[in-house]
Amino acid sequence: MNYYGSPVARLIEEFSKLPGVGTKSAQRMAFFILNAPTERADQLAQAIAAAKAQAKHCTQCYNLTDTDTCYICANGSRDAATIMVVESPQDMAAYEKTREYDGTYHVLHGAISPMDGVGPDQLRIKELLMRLNNPDAPITEVIVATNPNVEGEATAMYLSRLLKPLGIKTTRIAHGVPVGGDLEYVDSVTLLRALQWRREL
Repeated sequence: MNYYGSPVARLIEEFSKLPGVGTKSAQRMAFFILNAPTERADQLAQAIAAAKAQAKHCTQCYNLTDTDTCYICANGSRDAATIMVVESPQDMAAYEKTREYDGTYHVLHGAISPMDGVGPDQLRIKELLMRLNNPDAPITEVIVATNPNVEGEATAMYLSRLLKPLGIKTTRIAHGVPVGGDLEYVDSVTLLRALQWRREL
């Protein structure tokens, strides 16, 4: 039942379409906007419109940017011979926050998922191969950093089959027990990976 009138109901409905937002959260967000000063609501609307209008993909790595080349690809001090392949710009940002990786990235914008109708052609895999075959910018290592789930593993295996014939060192990020986790609560697949990829102390 529409308790608040059509404009408010529509605002709640639109918020509820966002990932991870339920009806109650959508209501809280809607009423926050309605109770905020008009300038605050206008700033939000302008930020959304500007992001949609100005955000584009980097011509090299396909990260989101507002310029032709993102700030990482434009940074001459990065190790351009190493590429980390990630599923999304959010994954790239997570690695950047560690401040430990100094190579470049390639953003696939998804993972292979036949159940969802996502195949290799829907990802930025062809563009990755073009980067790897560029004689002017030789690549020495590709780090496959897709997520440790069924889709991520399928994507990693597919990339491995494509990259091996190129003779480029291809590595996969390790998966194991999280720091601070209790073994009794860790799933069996994670425990198996931790055991398989153990290292000498």
